[in-house]
Amino acid sequence: MVERNVRWGILATGGIAAAFAADLVDLPDAEIVAVASRSQGPAEAFAERFGIARAYGDWESLARDEDIDVVYVATPHAAHRAAAGLCLQAGRNVLCEKAFTLNTREAEELVALAKERGSFLMEAMWMYCNPLIRRLKALVDDGAIGEVRTVQADFGLAGPFPPAHRLRDPAQGGGALLDLGVYPVSFAQLLLGEPADVTASAVLSDEGVDLQTGALLSWESGALASVHCSVVGGTAITASVTGSHGRIDIPDGFFHPDRFVLHRDGRASEEFALDPADGPRTSLRHEAKEVMRALRAGETESPLVPLDGTLAVMRTLDAVRERIGVRYPGEAVAV
Repeated sequence: MVERNVRWGILATGGIAAAFAADLVDLPDAEIVAVASRSQGPAEAFAERFGIARAYGDWESLARDEDIDVVYVATPHAAHRAAAGLCLQAGRNVLCEKAFTLNTREAEELVALAKERGSFLMEAMWMYCNPLIRRLKALVDDGAIGEVRTVQADFGLAGPFPPAHRLRDPAQGGGALLDLGVYPVSFAQLLLGEPADVTASAVLSDEGVDLQTGALLSWESGALASVHCSVVGGTAITASVTGSHGRIDIPDGFFHPDRFVLHRDGRASEEFALDPADGPRTSLRHEAKEVMRALRAGETESPLVPLDGTLAVMRTLDAVRERIGVRYPGEAVAV
């Protein structure tokens, strides 16, 4: 249990690591004590930028640093198993970016390791910690729109991304699905749980990763979810949840909304907006605050981003990849 300021280590120095560090700096009860990269130069530059005391040119030194309460793993997802596993093995608590790992097998290994060590582990699915998404889920759970019938969500970027870009590189877990599709899938499963059946189709690149993917998820209740992701076309990035007695629309940036609209049969529409006190819609502070709350409470996982839910999303992503024929280097058999 942590009772003082929570001391963070940051593993990787890319764009998402910088965004997270910037939000941590603004939290009065958070302290970044160390950063690590694969080489010393980027680590020192990152440390100087954010006023971090220690910069390591290797991951192992960060993992062994006993002054760290929790490590934020911000590498590309192909390295999540190795990076998070190294930290967990050393006894560190871990917040790991999404997609959590390349596949379910790797995710299960991390969860098992965390439980063996008694360490905290959470996927950095910041959408689940967003105050408006939490409000939306509460409304759905309370029956505001009746029984959920359909969920629709999309996330597409226009690109184009060159073949050498990580989104096109199989060795880095490239493709639209793990980088972008994880959001629509996670949104659907937040509301409906793990689907009973998955169908999918995709357009693949010459490198063998998915340029765009569409999937239809179905549940035994009769509910359906239509999800789409792309790295070759900029989509509206919207979501809609339709129930037996109404609908909720997120008109823009569904995974970090600034508003959503509730339509209930026979009643005027209601708009729910982000409280300015919660910070900008792009803020990662809410997931950081949830991690720190859990650590102070002595919890080994977050009820907002439970490990069972993370594993369920990974199983769905595996099922989609199996149907579209995407396999990454090192995966000996189809997932």
